[in-house]
Amino acid sequence: MQKPDERQAVPSELYDESYFRAACEGYDEFNASEGEQLSRRLSSAFALATVEPGMTILDIGCGRGEILRHAAARGADAFGIDYAAVAVNMSRRVIEGIDGATPGKTAVAQADAKHLPYADHSFDRVLMFDVVEHLYPWELDVALTEVSRVLKPNGRFIVHTAPNIWYDRYAYPFVRFFRTAMGQGKHYPKNPRNFLVEVNEHVHVNEQSMLSMRRVLKKAGFASKVWLESPPQHGGENVVIDNMRHFAFHTPPLRWFFEREVFAVARKIR
Repeated sequence: MQKPDERQAVPSELYDESYFRAACEGYDEFNASEGEQLSRRLSSAFALATVEPGMTILDIGCGRGEILRHAAARGADAFGIDYAAVAVNMSRRVIEGIDGATPGKTAVAQADAKHLPYADHSFDRVLMFDVVEHLYPWELDVALTEVSRVLKPNGRFIVHTAPNIWYDRYAYPFVRFFRTAMGQGKHYPKNPRNFLVEVNEHVHVNEQSMLSMRRVLKKAGFASKVWLESPPQHGGENVVIDNMRHFAFHTPPLRWFFEREVFAVARKIR
């Protein structure tokens, strides 16, 4: 039998600088502003943390470091960890570029989410944005135990993960069939992990639904509010498709299958 640390994990080498600058959520905004601007998705997730001066914040999977920058700008002491050396270096460049310009302190360390190098009850907020889908189920269970350990009793844990696995499993095949019938099939690969960002086939290993996210948080000792969102649906393709899209994204239970993003706000219950 394998020991826990010998089980499968995504190799850190897959997360190179090109990944963070051309595939990881928010890369357009980061490339344009070196972290000063946040994407719509990251901005929505960060707002849920309600960061205030004097708080201690932990960003697990801090990536390029823009969340650390924004937390420190609000007066919080912001700590980040990432398991990829490239991400640690990028984050350090970002926070060093604002050194002395924000009221909060910042620090970055190379570490695994399964072994957080911090004392018990250290943080008011723990953030995990676009990380869950990169952790195998066994890894996520261990990581959530670590989150619970370092989170203060009255702290909050904020999660964003995408895509919604129900979309990939149930809605995407329908979408792909429909688009193929329209002559657009080349843009819709058979594997939904390859849609838009091909590298996701290799780094996405554990997508969640609204229900599974709530279940895994409960298993780790968290009470949570979990919900779905999606990018704004601007329409304009044609009347039929616009109406179909509006119906799919606004009508339960269909929207539970078509909305792409999973958000959660959790607190410890034990």
